[in-house]
Amino acid sequence: MQDIALTESLDLKIALGDFVAGESTPQHQKLLLLACPGNIMQYPEVGVGIQNFLNDDRDDMMTEIRSQFEKDGMKVASLQTNGSQMEIDAPYS
Repeated sequence: MQDIALTESLDLKIALGDFVAGESTPQHQKLLLLACPGNIMQYPEVGVGIQNFLNDDRDDMMTEIRSQFEKDGMKVASLQTNGSQMEIDAPYS
């Protein structure tokens, strides 16, 4: 999927005075993970709100991630956590 690119700090990526476009699946995943339900006014049910799962059940978190990614049109092949790292294989179908 192609979209306007964002920097690691989620600012617009600009080069030579213009927006940069590129592969955007990882940034869509990051935005879905960080957004809490209600953050996106047009779609109030969108968002995992991963920060709210810090002390909760890991299985509930993984279920919510899978659900949000699939609703956004991704086919979730695998979701794995390794300590504080998460490995995601969920391309758009």
